[in-house]
Amino acid sequence: MRATFGTGLTVLTVFAFVPAIAVFFVSFTDLRQAIYLPTKWVGLQNYIDYFGAGHRADNLNALKNTLVFASVSTIVQITLALGIAILLNNQRLRGRNLYRAVVFMPTVLGVTVTALIWSLMFNTSGGPAQRFLSIFGKNSAFFGDQSIALYLVIFVQVWMVCGVSVIIFLSGLQAIPQELYEVAGIDGASGWQTLRWVTMPMLAPSVTANVLLGIVNAMQSYQLTYVLTGPDKKGTQVLSLQVYMQAFGGRSGTTLSQSQGYAAAISMVQFVLVGVITLVTLWYLRRREQK
Repeated sequence: MRATFGTGLTVLTVFAFVPAIAVFFVSFTDLRQAIYLPTKWVGLQNYIDYFGAGHRADNLNALKNTLVFASVSTIVQITLALGIAILLNNQRLRGRNLYRAVVFMPTVLGVTVTALIWSLMFNTSGGPAQRFLSIFGKNSAFFGDQSIALYLVIFVQVWMVCGVSVIIFLSGLQAIPQELYEVAGIDGASGWQTLRWVTMPMLAPSVTANVLLGIVNAMQSYQLTYVLTGPDKKGTQVLSLQVYMQAFGGRSGTTLSQSQGYAAAISMVQFVLVGVITLVTLWYLRRREQK
């Protein structure tokens, strides 16, 4: 037991704590990808640049998109997954194992395959979605339309990760003693009352796990946005995509192009934001569980 704990602690330290500490220190430097340039300690300059007037509009836009993406995708994902899990938990449903496999399948496809599928579905020159709109004499740029692109990415995100939430809810539903439902039935409780006063309280730990996973995954997600809409669209710019582009993709025409130091500063801002939101959410949900 001690050996296993020690191994786990070592792995966590090497692959989590050490990189995190390294990124923290890099955020105070002007480290760049060009190896021939000397690296200097710049203190808080990267953070001053990030919150400065010159980049404030773009950064506030990315922050707003991140919060919208995380909140909407998490709420939709949890609500949809709960409904699907309740349906699939029905013992009298024929072929429910097949349905479970179908629901979970998008999770194992991967980001690239998922993005390719929905890029074809929303193809502007003859995709199924465009053909459907043409029936009504309409057309759309879909991922090229900055007013709806973020919500289309949210839709794809929910489709891709909903299966995990369904599995977690199914595990929670199967752990609820059937005697509770029998007692509720004897007391004359309706289906909604049973859901409200029996199922949901017993599913509180599953709700907590799903909400936290949804928030963390959504706030750190950039791959779908990158593949579906590209890296430079203001309507879908999020913090994690900013970090990636600043560190590896660059920004043409700016003095901050491919600055790992500046990217590390953005990642620390994102880390604090995710940490605060996660801790507040966990505190609130734990209180709900106790009640």
